[in-house]
Amino acid sequence: MDFESNSWIGERLCYYTRLFGGVMLTAALLGVSTSYFTGISVPTLPHLLPNLNILRKKKRGKKRIRVYMDGCFDLMHYGHANAIRQAKALGDELVVGVVSDEEIVANKGPPVLCMEERLALVSGLKWVDEVIANAPYAITEDFMNRLFNEHKIDYIIHGDDPCLLPDGTDAYALAKQAGRYKQIKRTEGVSSTDIVGRILSSAKSISQDSTKASLPGDDNMNGVYAEEKMANIDQISHFLPTSRRIVQFSNGKGPGPNARVVYIDGAFDLFHAGHVEILRSARQLGDFLLVGVYTDQTVSELRGHQYPLMNLHERSLSVLACRYVDEVIIGSPWEVTQDMVTTFNISVVVHGTVSDRNTSTGERHDPYAVPKNMGIFRVIDSPKDITTTSVAQRIIANHEIYVKRNTKKEANEKKYYAEKQYVSGD
Repeated sequence: MDFESNSWIGERLCYYTRLFGGVMLTAALLGVSTSYFTGISVPTLPHLLPNLNILRKKKRGKKRIRVYMDGCFDLMHYGHANAIRQAKALGDELVVGVVSDEEIVANKGPPVLCMEERLALVSGLKWVDEVIANAPYAITEDFMNRLFNEHKIDYIIHGDDPCLLPDGTDAYALAKQAGRYKQIKRTEGVSSTDIVGRILSSAKSISQDSTKASLPGDDNMNGVYAEEKMANIDQISHFLPTSRRIVQFSNGKGPGPNARVVYIDGAFDLFHAGHVEILRSARQLGDFLLVGVYTDQTVSELRGHQYPLMNLHERSLSVLACRYVDEVIIGSPWEVTQDMVTTFNISVVVHGTVSDRNTSTGERHDPYAVPKNMGIFRVIDSPKDITTTSVAQRIIANHEIYVKRNTKKEANEKKYYAEKQYVSGD
């Protein structure tokens, strides 16, 4: 009986469905033919159906979420880049505030990089849409209202590490109270404090670079320097590279079949504004920028045992985070070979006019002999004269200030690692 009742209902439904379909079809035909019948006004099919155009407009007009993140971004490293990547993932458009030099001095001590250099580094990151220069260190009520009203910011982002003002209060307290605050995970294994510590540990060797270049080689001295490096083993990187992190930073696209591939290589140690600008210039010469990052051994042989300050994977991620870079060769050979040119379909090999090289290591044969013979080598002017050594020497020149600044921070870092528990992925 139940079956028969259900069957009867089904038949009725089919009947009314066919009837409704017939009415709709008739209305559509009448709507098309109304031009032949004067005085007859029949609604056309589109008027009987839901207005799909309105639905599409609503979908297209969905409000884009704008998020804001600020920071000093002094001695830019892959940890900064990963924080910005995470912030961008929380919205559609990312606005980054770069704290002013004066605010950094008042709250943390003197910055290593000036505002112009830090702006170049932040603007060069692939996830950044807009930059606000001279942002305040603390989110004040006035600045927060400016973010919400002028810049149309929906949420303010910061890492899960505490950011305290000199008086001990939370720099993001107002944003939290307003319910417009979101938090991201700290990137493990790196910090500006850690990098400053590496530079301070290598200070003696770095400051002696020019002296060593004028002296003959001495195996005994090399042994002394090697012992110094082993003595500073506590300053080695804590970074544990994973394939997932590399994928997160990668564009995930290769060059097209007819793309003009530009190749540039180097150490890219202590990634700075000079690197950003030379990569920008190189990218303008083609459709796809391939960057070779030297191995740690190659950098040490070229520049001295105290280098690199950042290891291969740290340097590779910093380069990969740059918006002008399409792909990175992690651990590229020092010499550009015919096989490399063919394998990567390289159209032009470029080299800048400014680079770090310790002449005491001796001259090798020309690494660009092959591309020169092929007529595809080009020297481009380095837009800035900054080098890894010149940045390191800024810290060394103010050795006492940075040692004092780092003492407390290093204690906090050691405490963090001693008490650290499982950190979930981001």
